[in-house]
Amino acid sequence: MTTTPPDPSPEHRVEPHRERAVAEAFGADAERYERARPSYPPAMVERIVAAMPGRDVIDVGCGTGISSRLFQAAGCRVLGVEPDARMAELARRGGADVEVARFEDWDPGGRAFDAVIAGQAWHWVDPVAGAAKAAAALRSGGRLALFWNAFQPPPDLAASFADVYARVLPASPLNIWARPIVEGYLTMCGTAADGIRTAGGFGEPETWRFDWERPYTRAEWLDQVPTFGGWSRMPAAAQQELLAGMGEAIDAAGGAFRMGYATVVATAVAG
Repeated sequence: MTTTPPDPSPEHRVEPHRERAVAEAFGADAERYERARPSYPPAMVERIVAAMPGRDVIDVGCGTGISSRLFQAAGCRVLGVEPDARMAELARRGGADVEVARFEDWDPGGRAFDAVIAGQAWHWVDPVAGAAKAAAALRSGGRLALFWNAFQPPPDLAASFADVYARVLPASPLNIWARPIVEGYLTMCGTAADGIRTAGGFGEPETWRFDWERPYTRAEWLDQVPTFGGWSRMPAAAQQELLAGMGEAIDAAGGAFRMGYATVVATAVAG
């Protein structure tokens, strides 16, 4: 669900799955989330599907159904598990089958699946309890595939975004623009892998990476920014100042830019 990763430094490290108010804030503007959030690279979907023993998939934290629809288009039967009823309702309108529950509390009811996926959502799940639930729901040879989009704008624009955040929120750990953002997401892959090992029931986790790009206009990027994790906790004045400053930076760069994405995947096979 989130775009903003936790600060990887030990002094700022948090356990996102305990931040329930943040985890369940995205549904307050579900339409924006559906409209503004990026998709995932076809090569990633193809590789996951090719590595599954069948076509029955659970999409954990499916949100508005962005990842569910990709796997449905690839020939899979997808069941979403989503804790926010507002997000689930929008996913259903888009053709997804969704059950409302936190994944750790969800009951598979004796059903067995070929893959458990989670797009931009697994850090909101307890990494050990979630992996144990996934192992219980998967057939032997089934695949757990947890993925995140890490973005990196052109260096000059990233520096401008970092300056805006430093000026508006000088004491905040949310200024992700001053370092390679993919590092934070690789940290989350490592946390997921540790949870998989601790839970048991899987082979050794792997990390996959898929690099791609997407163009953004000024309006498209500023539409996405309010969907970042933690945005709702910022004062309204700071939100407006951040959007104005980022908009000015994009205007100075010509009014549009190409965002680089690295989609990273933590994955393991059920024994």
